[in-house]
This record gives sequence, structure tokens and C-alpha cells, in this order.
Amino acid sequence: MSDRMTPIPFPQLMDWILTEKENQNSVFGVHKAYTADQNKSLNLFGGRIETPFGPAAGPHTQLAQNIVAAYYAGSRFFELKTVQILDGEDLPVSKPCIRAEDECYNVEWSTELTVPQAFEEYVKAWFAIQIISREYGLGSPDGFLFNMSVGYDLEGIKSPKIDRFLNGMRDASQTDIYRECRQWILDHADRLTHMSREEAENLPSCICNSVTLSTLHGCPSQEIEKIAGYLLKEKGFHTFIKCNPTLLGYEYARETLDAMGYGYVEFGDFHFRDDLQYEDAVLMLTRLMALADGLGLSFGVKITNTFPVDIRHGELPGQEMYMSGRSLYPLSISLAAKLAAEFDGKLRISYSGGADYFNIGRIYDAGIWPVTIATTVLKPGGYGRMVQIADELAGREYVPFTAVNAELVAELAKSAKTDAHHTKSVKPLPSRKMKKKVPLLDCFVSPCKEGCPIHQDITAYMKLAREERYLEALQVITEKNPLPFITGTICAHNCMSRCTRNAYEEPVDIRSMKLICAKKGYDAFIKTVEKPPVLYTEKAAVVGGGPAGMAAACFLARAGMEVTLFEKSGSLGGVVRRVIPEFRIPDAAINRDASLLEALGVNIRLHTEAPSVKELKNAGYEHIVLAVGAGAPGLCDLEEGTAINALSFLEEYKKTEGHTDIGRRVAVIGGGNTAMDAARAAARTVGVESVSLVYRRTRQYMPADEEELLLALEDGVEFAELLSPVSHQDGMLICSVMKLGDADASGRRRPIDTGEQVQLPVDTVIAATGERVDAEFYLANDIALDERGRVLTNQDTLETSVKNVYAAGDGLNGPATVVEAIRDAMKCASAILGRPAANDFTGEPVDKEAIYAKKGVLKSAVCGQPDNVRCLDCGGVCENCADVCPNRANLSVQVPGMEKAQIIHVDAMCNECGNCMSFCPYDSAPYKDKFTLFANEADLKDSTNEGFMILDRKEKRFRVRYLSEITDTEAGGKSPKIPAGLQAIMCAVCEDYPYLLSE
Repeated sequence: MSDRMTPIPFPQLMDWILTEKENQNSVFGVHKAYTADQNKSLNLFGGRIETPFGPAAGPHTQLAQNIVAAYYAGSRFFELKTVQILDGEDLPVSKPCIRAEDECYNVEWSTELTVPQAFEEYVKAWFAIQIISREYGLGSPDGFLFNMSVGYDLEGIKSPKIDRFLNGMRDASQTDIYRECRQWILDHADRLTHMSREEAENLPSCICNSVTLSTLHGCPSQEIEKIAGYLLKEKGFHTFIKCNPTLLGYEYARETLDAMGYGYVEFGDFHFRDDLQYEDAVLMLTRLMALADGLGLSFGVKITNTFPVDIRHGELPGQEMYMSGRSLYPLSISLAAKLAAEFDGKLRISYSGGADYFNIGRIYDAGIWPVTIATTVLKPGGYGRMVQIADELAGREYVPFTAVNAELVAELAKSAKTDAHHTKSVKPLPSRKMKKKVPLLDCFVSPCKEGCPIHQDITAYMKLAREERYLEALQVITEKNPLPFITGTICAHNCMSRCTRNAYEEPVDIRSMKLICAKKGYDAFIKTVEKPPVLYTEKAAVVGGGPAGMAAACFLARAGMEVTLFEKSGSLGGVVRRVIPEFRIPDAAINRDASLLEALGVNIRLHTEAPSVKELKNAGYEHIVLAVGAGAPGLCDLEEGTAINALSFLEEYKKTEGHTDIGRRVAVIGGGNTAMDAARAAARTVGVESVSLVYRRTRQYMPADEEELLLALEDGVEFAELLSPVSHQDGMLICSVMKLGDADASGRRRPIDTGEQVQLPVDTVIAATGERVDAEFYLANDIALDERGRVLTNQDTLETSVKNVYAAGDGLNGPATVVEAIRDAMKCASAILGRPAANDFTGEPVDKEAIYAKKGVLKSAVCGQPDNVRCLDCGGVCENCADVCPNRANLSVQVPGMEKAQIIHVDAMCNECGNCMSFCPYDSAPYKDKFTLFANEADLKDSTNEGFMILDRKEKRFRVRYLSEITDTEAGGKSPKIPAGLQAIMCAVCEDYPYLLSE
């Protein structure tokens, strides 16, 4: 495959738009159209715009279809992709060139097309908007503006190539592409119902009369002023100059990003020293404002260009990349505030740099517009996000520009530094990728379900909860999870880490929704639970009444097996009951889960030390599940002094309700969830005045969940980072000072001893360094262990070396999560029963329109309200790769006979930017791994993608690459090598999507 895009000819472009709109009520995959109020607009550059925003010069304004998609979604100001003298094949662009998982980085700069091709794309887009604005009633045909972006030096801008481009954009009437597009309208009047021949013949020929000047880093102020003067005086264009964040100075940028959690973003002071200096910029802008005013033209600044940073971890190819998005916003808006104050608001500002739905209204209210966006529409929801932005701005009063409100911009700059939408999370989000390749067919999945160790049917119970069908929701939950109250309170919620909403604003609070379903559905649910008839002749014994043992007993009893559970303490719940503090989970929640075992008829023997495996077998138990926990204390090697085991402390804390003597000053060693519990409990202990959490790395690398870490901070726990305890003597904890080195195998940066030491005043040291499996118990029962003292099991069944004896929970591999214990229990039960212990919930039909209505809509969770409405039902409609592709090269197609839509990749439209790779839930790159439509044989041979080209559309004959082999096939032909589903896709393209095929 080539990384060079092939522009779509205008006839095919219009056929695509009109046919897709008629058949699917969408345009280039955008399902929501924005209809502007034609009586409401803002004047700019002698024209008018119905909404004061649109796509920035970048991937969304490079091809005609990109611009049309943006218009359809509500954009009315288009900053076209930059053109310069270096273009086409002569322009080196490393691929992939975009990475937008969180803050965005790119290594692209100007258009990858040739300048003449770029000109044609902009003219085609302009004509297409003229047509669809009328045909679909989207707005006034003169209610939008194009804005050229040109660079990068005066010599290049004066070159014949760029000069022709500038002149053609001002008056395109004598160009071939203008005539071709107009003639298409005249020749296809029968397909158009709201555009007459007369309108086509009298269309204006000015595509654009304004320019945003983009210069390279290091361009001297004299050169910038000469170019701007040339564009104003010689060419007569309204002109904006794009400024760089480097005007703020290195110290300001470094301190701001560090304080906001972006300390890992590396950059030197070179660009700050080499770029335009602030004092020179003020003088230059003052002169250019006067020049433009004298010429009767608009002049201003565009804030800001992307920010150059170092490539240090292989994020993208090369050595330097450009940062944008939410991390750029505090810098860009700070520069806007500085210039607004400098010029008393008289300098006009066009804005870009991290603008999105959450801040664009306030930016506009400050008198800064037009605003252009890029990063937000590179994320799931894609162009669809523009509809919400257009609605947000349409709700504001449109007033002519008089001045920028410097006070409001200063407030924006100040608040940006603490705004949760722009500050970095304390801990990086774990990878959302599943460790498998995207399939060619039926790839839609719910990432939350895939991330859950027990594959809870999350979207199913979310939908039922939305409909307040809590009994049914709880039935879905307990099919795989018999501990809904425990997991609804303290689950580690891997599901939420995978939630697609992370790429919008924040994950759906799945855990709290589970608890709501449990609370609201419990009374009705428990009445439906009866002891099932005994269906098995064998009996099962479960040793241990913690989460793994409780879950195993539930699964087995529900299936009709007689089960006895042995628990040596006086209650069920294990570590959750004995150790986890009441402020995290109340005993009442554990009791409700325990009641399910009782309702199912489990024979629960409390205060009973389990007999040995041999004795249990002799007592008639054919199947034995060992869920004994990890009881051996973790190691904390202090050279002098001792540390209290964290679990022992927590058990004592809970037993005494915090009345245990641990002194005034406490240090907790560790960085996991148990360490957070211990630190928070210590802070609540009577007599304690200070608690320090000592960890040898920084908090970013602590294994604890972020919410637990933040709760510890809220409770006043002090984080003593980069310290490794050595000894505790005479009331002092002596620690080695560490620094972070390169990443280790886990991806965390390795702590390195600096040779320095510090002392912390500490009365009691609590060690939360992990518990270990009690090997003695297993050895006493003749169960084989590995060299690390862990139980050897069949990984599919968890059967140990002793036949029909299984191991589950913390006692298997050491401390784990509750939901992982349930997973182990399910494996054991399935093996014992000889069938799955739980079934998938097939669910109800997917409401695609309801899903599309939520896509692209940013909506934060509201405290105290159920969070189920934000679920995107990804298993029904994913289409992330289609949403985030600027060029629309990944398409969702409906194939007859298939329940869900299928994704195909259109090779000719792709430039391998790589953005779809970031948001595919699989460990895959859809532009490489999805079934691909090729335009011709040369493209097919130039690629390794599985895919096809059409040899004869009417006869439905195809040339296909499948499993690396190229074969010819036809509809209805018996081709054992090509799966029927792929053949159905190819036929559907011929029959229902002919506009994808070039003549």
C-alpha cells in the first residue's frame, strides 16, 4: 500500500455524497447533520460565517471529503491545509505521523498533495458545500469561509507555483477544475432539487480572500514581517500570522507543563532562543496592524502553532514531534492572554490549540474567534463532535468583533492550569488494547467486557439499568458475578480502564452502576433465588470463605451440585471482611453477597478448620476447591528495626475501630492498594498526627488504582517519593534517595540509588509490600509447586497436580483482585461441572440510531446521578476507526445477512497517518489489518493487506488477497479459500456502495 492519497474526482465525490445521504442518511460516515440558523451569522473578511469555528489546517482540511464532512457537522470556518513550495513526492513525511491517544503529537506539517492537487481539492470542496448547503438545507450558501494557510518563506510564497495557487483561490473562474465542477452541476440538474441552473451559472469565483501565514521555527521577525506585508500590500489578502507558544519563554512553558503533570514531555530551550522573541513580536504586530488598517484589511494573530518536543520513547518516527491538544491549551491560552493584555484587546486573535467542546464557548465569550480544532476530532466521535460544538456556540449571542476581553482571557489562562480536562492524570491510563489482532469480520466488541476478567455483560446490564429494569440487570450481573455488592464497591474495575469514554472525557462509572443495580434489584432478586435440585451425584468441598471460595460455591450450587464451604473464621468474606476498612466497604455489603450462598443452599461451616485434602476425599468430596488466600507476610528487609505487616495492622485497626497504639508518626512502605488502605487507616487511627507513604519510584508508577491514590492524598497522607527504606532506629526511618532511570520490563522507570540518604521521623513502620502464598499448606497436601513456591495448575481448569483438586484466588498466584478471584472460581467450577459455569447474555437488538446519537457527544458524569446514559454500547456499534480517520478511509458497510455492520478500508484514500491504530480496541492497525478495497491491481500488489479489487462490477468478479495468496473469485462461485463473509462484503460493495469505485 502507498501512503499517498488519491483525490476523489468531483463526479464520484458528488455521487458518493448524494447516494450515501439518500441510502444511509449520512455523509462520509457523519450521522448527524448540523442545520444553521441562516439569519444568524458573524461578519469576517467581507463575508459571513454561521458558526465561528471549524477544522484547523491539518488532517481534516487536506482532502475535499474531509472538508465536506466538517461542513455537514457544523463547521463554517475552514483553515485549509498549509501549502508550500515543497510538495507531493518531494515532501518527506514520516509514517505513522499522528498519535492522539491523549494529548496529541504529529510529525506532519504541510499538505502531502502537490499544490495543484491541493488547489483542486479546495475548489471541489467549495462546490460540494455550495450544493449540499442548498440540497439539505444546512445553511446559507454564503455562510462559510475558507482560509488559506501558506508557508514558509517569502521566496517560496512568491514562487510561480504558490502565486498561481493564491491567485486561483481569489478567482478560480478560469481554472479547469472550477469549470468542471460547475459543468457537473449543469449536467446533473435532475439529481438536484434545490439548486437551479441559474444559480450554478452565477456562482461566485472567489474561493478564498484570506491567509494565515505559517512560518518555520527560527524564522526571523524581519522575514515574517516581509511576508505579511507582501500578502497585505501586494496580494490584498486579509492576513493572520500564526504565532508559536515559544513566545512565552522556556521557563514559563516548562514550569506550566511540569505543574500540570506533563513533566515527561521533553524539550530544550533551543526553539525558545531561536524563534521570534516576544518584544520583537510586539513591535512587528503593531506595525502590521497599522499597515492593514490603512489598507482596509483585517489583520490578527493565529494562536498557536503546535509545540515542538523531543521524541524519546519511539512515540513517532524521527527525533522531534509537534504537541497539540489538551496539553497545548494552557500554553496557547496563556499566550492569548498575554497578547490581549499587551494590545488592550485591539489585536484580533484567531485561536487553535486544545480547543474543544468544554472550553470553546468561553474562548468565544472572551472575543476570540474564529476558533479551529483538530485534536478533539481525531478521537472517537470524530467529525461528529463538531455538531455539539456548533450547538454550543449557536446558543450564544453573535456580536461583531470589537475587542478581545483581556480579563476573561486571563481568567481562562489561570483556570486552564487546574482544569481536569487539561491536567494530566496522576497515573497514566493503562493500555486499552486487547492482546489480539482485529478480525476481518465482525470486529465490534465492548472493550469493557473484554477488559473484565470474567467478561461481564456490561453493556447489557447498563441498558437494562437505563430502563430501570433492575431485577433483570442484577440477573445479568450475577450470571457471571455472584458478588455484586463487593465488586460494586471495591472492584479494581479494569472495565473502566478500557471504556471508550476515556477518549471522550472520563470512563462510564461501571462499578457504581453495578452497585446501583445490586441495591435496587436485590430485594426482588433474592426472592427469585431458590435452592436448585441436586443434579450431580458428586459432592464438592470449598476450602476458604473469601471471594474465590464464595464465588466457587455459588457457581457449583447454582448448577445443582451439593457444596460444603469450610471457613475457619466466624464469617464469610475473607480479606475483604477482615482487613479492608469499613470506610471502604461496609460489612452489610458483604452480608448481602453471603446471603446468596445461603439462598442457593450452600452448606456453610464457619469456625471450621478444613480437613486435609485426603480427609475431604475420604469424607466423600469428589471435587475440592482450595481458596485459602495468601497468608504469608511479604518481605520488607530493613537492616535494622522491624515493620508491622500491613494486613495485620488493618485487621487490628478494624477489630479495634482505630484504637490501636502506633504512635504519632507513621510511615507506610509500598505503593499498592493495600498500602493506600493502610495509610488511610493509619491517618484515622487515634493518636496519629502524620502518615507518610514511602515509595522508591514516583506516584506515577505506583501500582495502586488512581482513585485510591487520590483518596489517600485527600486524607492527608504525605507521599515520600523516590525513597527506599534502609533501617528504622531511634525514631528515624533512614531511606536511600533514588532517581528514575530507564524503563524496566514492566514499563516502569527503574529506581537507581543516588548514594544519598535522608531521615524521616517515624514511630511505626507498616510494610505493605505484598503477601505471599503459604507454600506449607500445599506441600502438606502433596500439591506440587513451582520454583517460586506457587501452585502448579492447568491454566485452563486450575486443577492442581492432585486429581480433582483445584486452586483459586490469592492462594494461587499471590494477592489479586476480587474479580480475578471470581474468574478463578468460574474456571474451577466449569471444569468440575464439565460445562460453562456461566453463560453470555445474548442481549436485545441494537438500537443503532440511539448509539449514533450519543457518538461524538462529550458529557461528563454528574455527581449523584446514575452514569449509565453515557454508555456507547460499543459491542453494537464500534466504528472507532471510521470515526477517527480524517480522510474517511475506514468505512462501515451494511452487508445483507449480517447483523452488525462491517469495516472495510479504502486503500486509495489512506495516507497511513496511523490515527486509527491508536483507537482500535484490538492490538491492531485497521489501515493495515482490515479487509481492504483496492482501486487497481498495482495498488493490490503494492500492499500486504488482505483485500480485494473488483474485476467486473456487474458480473461481481474479484481479485482477492487472502492469507497472503492472490486468487480470483466471483459471486456465487464455490471458493473454499475465501470465507463466505468476505465474499458477501465484496458483493455488497458492488451492489450497495458503487460510489466507492472509481471509473
